Amino acid sequence: MKRAPLTVKGAQALRAELDHLKSVMRPKIIEAIAEARAHGDLKENAEYHAAREQQGFTEGRINELENTLASAEIIDVRKLNPGSRIVFGATVDLLDVDTDKSVTYQIVGDLEADIKQSRISVSSPVGRALIGKNEGDEVDIVAPGGTRTYEITAVRYEV
Repeated sequence: MKRAPLTVKGAQALRAELDHLKSVMRPKIIEAIAEARAHGDLKENAEYHAAREQQGFTEGRINELENTLASAEIIDVRKLNPGSRIVFGATVDLLDVDTDKSVTYQIVGDLEADIKQSRISVSSPVGRALIGKNEGDEVDIVAPGGTRTYEITAVRYEV
């Protein structure tokens, strides 16, 4: 079985979500089901069916998180010492050669990728293009909008 890579920060976020689901959401749902049952006839009880559906989604997410955390390979980027070479967990500053616009990405596992927070997957086209490169290199990234050339201006490893 292939172990999915996770940063320490990503694993902590998943554990926090798991804890919230187990300690907050699960009791709320159980309470909602009990309250809906008290209303009587379950066949036509919309609150009961909604609570049961929510329970199914929550239990599914709990199961997914537990399996993910059990099989993940947690990589502490602080213990890596690749210098200016880009590896998993690196935070990379890029400069678009054509537009002079800067962008910063952290290369993370598929499970914690979130473009809104500038975290890209190691398996994404951008992530694959950056892995193994060094600070100062230029890299061509093929995107749906065409090929873009970026200069790697900084590589750092943060928590």
